Amino acid sequence: MSDFDALVAEHGPAIRRVAASYEHDPGLAEDLTQDMLVAIWRAWPRFRGEASPRTFVLRIAHNRGASHALTQSRQPRSTDQIPDMSSPEGSALDRAERQEQADRLLAAVRALPLGQRQLVTLALEGLSYAEMAKVLDITSNLVGVRLNRARAALSKQLAAEAKP
Repeated sequence: MSDFDALVAEHGPAIRRVAASYEHDPGLAEDLTQDMLVAIWRAWPRFRGEASPRTFVLRIAHNRGASHALTQSRQPRSTDQIPDMSSPEGSALDRAERQEQADRLLAAVRALPLGQRQLVTLALEGLSYAEMAKVLDITSNLVGVRLNRARAALSKQLAAEAKP
């Protein structure tokens, strides 16, 4: 297994989630994932180890996603399809409830402005503020401020949906 294959094996799921945060349609998200992987493959020889491989990979994925979003921003998009995030554990009712919660959360994240959506996605991937700062080329303090705003917007949106 090559270094790149090992990199994809380790970070592929995170790359797919980043693609899904930019593209609602599962098929198009898979295409975007492939574009991200090609960009990572092309950039991998330039990796100097100044950041972790995860940070390097996710920065490229987010840059490619942002380019895709910019290209697609003038085209109408459907928000009807949301990826299946169900778990095989528990009863059918439990799975349905978890799926409904996941769908609401994913829809709320996708409704955030691009910058906030990027931060929430990176936070869900478990990156530290310093790693998020490197990925997005901003300061760690700005990551904290913007992430707090994103969380507040997400909470407000989810609370508004919960009210009858």
